[in-house]
Amino acid sequence: FERPYIYDIRTRPCNLTTLTGSKDLQMVTLGVRVLHRPSASKLVWIYQHLGMNYDERILPSLMNECAKAIVAKYNANELLTKREIVSADIRRELVARAQIFNVHLEDVAITHLSFSPEYAKAVEAKQVAQQDAERAKYIVIGAQQEKQTIITRAKGEAQSALLIGQSVKKNPGFMKLRRIDAARDIADIVAGSGNKVYLNADSLLLNLLGDADGLAEKPAPKKSRWW
Repeated sequence: FERPYIYDIRTRPCNLTTLTGSKDLQMVTLGVRVLHRPSASKLVWIYQHLGMNYDERILPSLMNECAKAIVAKYNANELLTKREIVSADIRRELVARAQIFNVHLEDVAITHLSFSPEYAKAVEAKQVAQQDAERAKYIVIGAQQEKQTIITRAKGEAQSALLIGQSVKKNPGFMKLRRIDAARDIADIVAGSGNKVYLNADSLLLNLLGDADGLAEKPAPKKSRWW
């Protein structure tokens, strides 16, 4: 008495997950989606050796073995930056191993890749440290620029003071000209005000050094002699 066993030879998806270690000993959780189908000409062999649930028998073990072998070649950073290469390597290994069991893999793709919580915290701490270092660098640069600005301003003020001193020595009327400029500025401010203010010449700095000039021009009094 013979009885038929029906196999679905259409392509079916299978999601596999495995936990493995990277080259730098970081634990990696890897999720892979596999599109597979049995070889139509080898169904008798598949039934005799694997049974009806052939995919549940071979695909998880093949996935674990191939993923561990491939992931161990890359460190954690390379698993992220070279994801397409890692996926191609896993696909090549899985296809070759599944052919031994007369199972065809139409497509293999990485759907999930994550690291341990400890590694995620370490990466976050590293990023925070880098940001703090960049912030400190900008603070140092800003302090240096501020220092240079202060030095430049001090040099300018010193040069200005030197030039003013030389101008006063060469031309005594220079200070009178400066008093006139100061008085003009004060007058502009007062004129723009809404209040009425009355100022004399002394308040406008017009006679700031007048007494000093007058004293300088007057001869010194002679000392009286007492006999």
